[in-house]
Amino acid sequence: MKLLLIWILNALALIAVANYVPGIHVDGFAAALVAALVLGLVNTMIRPLLLLLTLPVTMLTLGLFIFVINGLLFWFVGSVLRGFIVDTFWHGVLGALLYSVFSWALSAAAAQLMRKQ
Repeated sequence: MKLLLIWILNALALIAVANYVPGIHVDGFAAALVAALVLGLVNTMIRPLLLLLTLPVTMLTLGLFIFVINGLLFWFVGSVLRGFIVDTFWHGVLGALLYSVFSWALSAAAAQLMRKQ
């Protein structure tokens, strides 16, 4: 149940990002659900490998290269899926940053509501 709630909240966060960043487009809630699922899978499977392979560059840039990795993965998912479009790499970087902030805020709010019940 909790996983389903987090998935829906991530889809809502993706729709919010599409409303704030002009270079990111989502064709509806169903497309946002699919994109949130694929983003979660990519972040679970591919991101750790990329972080390991780019560890020297990440250390050299004091961790700032992680923004590049997140932007590339966000941009990649936008280029693979229909209904979820990320126009450029820089829109991907900004979208990934806002997506993580919105997702964190929605998850924290949901956790607070669950604790009160």
